Amino acid sequence: MSSEQVAAVAVPVHVRARGISLRWGIGAAAFLLLAMLVGLGVGPVRIGPGSIVESALSHLPFLHIHSPLSVVDSAVVWQLRAPRVVLGALVGAMLAVAGSAYQGAFRNPLADPYLLGVAAGAGLGATLVISYLSAQKGSGLLLPLAAFVGATASVVLAYALGRSVGGVRSTGTLILAGVTVAAFMTAAQSFVQQQRAQSLLEVYSWLLGGLGSSTWHDVALVAPYIVVSSIVLVLHRRVLDVLSLGDEEAASLGVNVRRTRLVIVAAATIGTAAAVAVSGLIGFVGIIVPHTVRLLVSTSYRAVVPLSFVVGAGFLVLTDVVARTILSPSELPIGVVTAFLGAPFFALVLRTTRYTSP
Repeated sequence: MSSEQVAAVAVPVHVRARGISLRWGIGAAAFLLLAMLVGLGVGPVRIGPGSIVESALSHLPFLHIHSPLSVVDSAVVWQLRAPRVVLGALVGAMLAVAGSAYQGAFRNPLADPYLLGVAAGAGLGATLVISYLSAQKGSGLLLPLAAFVGATASVVLAYALGRSVGGVRSTGTLILAGVTVAAFMTAAQSFVQQQRAQSLLEVYSWLLGGLGSSTWHDVALVAPYIVVSSIVLVLHRRVLDVLSLGDEEAASLGVNVRRTRLVIVAAATIGTAAAVAVSGLIGFVGIIVPHTVRLLVSTSYRAVVPLSFVVGAGFLVLTDVVARTILSPSELPIGVVTAFLGAPFFALVLRTTRYTSP
């Protein structure tokens, strides 16, 4: 029996098992489109959505549409704002879809993309580069690489630690291993910061997250990781419904629980590491978006995973608009905005969710 067939017959009783209706699919796509138009149009130079659409169509061959934007306005939209909007959409989509995948794989509604030490590892990698190599030529390229390596290494260590104690099959053991690795990485980061106090401001600026320096190079750098990781997670959306039954029940239905969970965690981790490498640490997206989809649409991962991807993209684009306009001409770190939104939302989810330890 294939995993799709298993998922079709093995959906938990508490899951409202329906996929994405046409209405919700169109609504999510419209939300993302509106968010991107707002992101492209809002700023010190305000540009109307109609002009943006016409300018975009003018770049397509065979349409012969003249762009209504001046040379300066066109440069503002397509060279300054567009990379930031596209990168924000990619990062938001990845964090949201990874959050939904972690929650399904670990049967923990409060899990987020940083569960297994991704944030701590990325923070350590970035801190090392900022503290010791910031004066070196090419350090700008080393920063995202170091954050990516640190994030990936943390999860590898957490998984190895969980396996060493014979608990890879247990989600609780993996979570505890992640907490242990994250604590060690955080301690190492604190030590480096103490030794290099002069770099604290730059380190904290990166840790709080931001998209202010986004370029098309950043988009090209992370897009392959995020796209491939997201495709893998979307393809496993039905299996996540089966995993929510419990490991023993899923195994009895023909699912290789250990291999499936490893694939899901690996895809979510690689995509999250790539996103964090260029955006810094942006929290709560993986909590807010999937739970909003559950409340409004369905608790089935057939709907939660793909809709989280689309809605997460629009959510972070709009959040970035708030971050760069609320204190204009200054810019608020986007991680601060998501924390203001996410902390009370997390408390609400915590109060309304009954979680049984795996």
